[in-house]
Amino acid sequence: MSEPQIPERTSLEQLAASYIAELRRARRWSIFFKVATLLIIIFLILVFLGWIGGTGTGAIGEHTAVVDLDGEIAAHGPASADRINKALDEAFANPNSKGVILEINSPGGSPVQASEINDEMWRLRQKYPHKPLYVVAGDLCASGGYYVAVAADKIYVNPASLVGSIGVLMDGFGFTGIMKKVGVERRLITAGKHKGFLDPFSPLKPDEKVFAEKLLDQVHEQFIQAVEKGRGSRLHVTPSIFSGLVWTGTTAVKMGLADGFGSVNTVARNVIGAPRIVNYTQQQGLVERLANRVGTHFGQSVAAGLIHSWFYPLTRTEVRLN
Repeated sequence: MSEPQIPERTSLEQLAASYIAELRRARRWSIFFKVATLLIIIFLILVFLGWIGGTGTGAIGEHTAVVDLDGEIAAHGPASADRINKALDEAFANPNSKGVILEINSPGGSPVQASEINDEMWRLRQKYPHKPLYVVAGDLCASGGYYVAVAADKIYVNPASLVGSIGVLMDGFGFTGIMKKVGVERRLITAGKHKGFLDPFSPLKPDEKVFAEKLLDQVHEQFIQAVEKGRGSRLHVTPSIFSGLVWTGTTAVKMGLADGFGSVNTVARNVIGAPRIVNYTQQQGLVERLANRVGTHFGQSVAAGLIHSWFYPLTRTEVRLN
């Protein structure tokens, strides 16, 4: 009786095990390449949509740096001082940028945010004295937007741009009449005589109105000083220039509120002499956008259960340059 061929069986088992191992490795590599390809596609889509990247940091070759200030100037928005100032810093710091254009299309907003941008523009002009900073106005360069603009070397507008509105406002609503009609009693308890200052559910007190007007006068005076500092002898002062009125670009040039007519392209090409444009505007990242959306939806869900939140958008009182 012959002996069983053990070595031959072992060789077959090893061959089968090796084949199975090779299949597993091939499967893992296949999964890896599929996931890697998917991630690359997602990355390219996000870049295309502007959710990541999008600044001109490290741009090579002579160019004109552009920063967009679009919309309301507010602490946590795309036109916040933090976002605009970072973009301006990068634009000036790049040795390849021959000049910087701040393109403004804004009705105004927070006086604090506008003041911080104005201060940073002055600082950068002093730090980089040979690199010009120009403002190009879009549809609107008004109130807080103009507060920012006056810190530039020159302001260029379109004849149809709306420019100026050098004034300050504090607005809100009063609900005392309708509360009386429906039989609602306001119960406001404070520690401090004026802690309920400008409460929309209480009658407006004459002394508090006077106090509010003094506050606005102080902010208005700061605005006027910023305009006079920035425009200097170019400004043709008239009784109405600081009244809060707004003018077309054509009138603004005549009044010395602006220096001439131009767009981003014409200023880059004809004034700065660097027709290639690189945009340095800070884009919201993917995480920031998602956080803002989640935060907004969460806040709306919570607020829906609070009666007071129905009135909040109508009753909020704040000082604004618009």
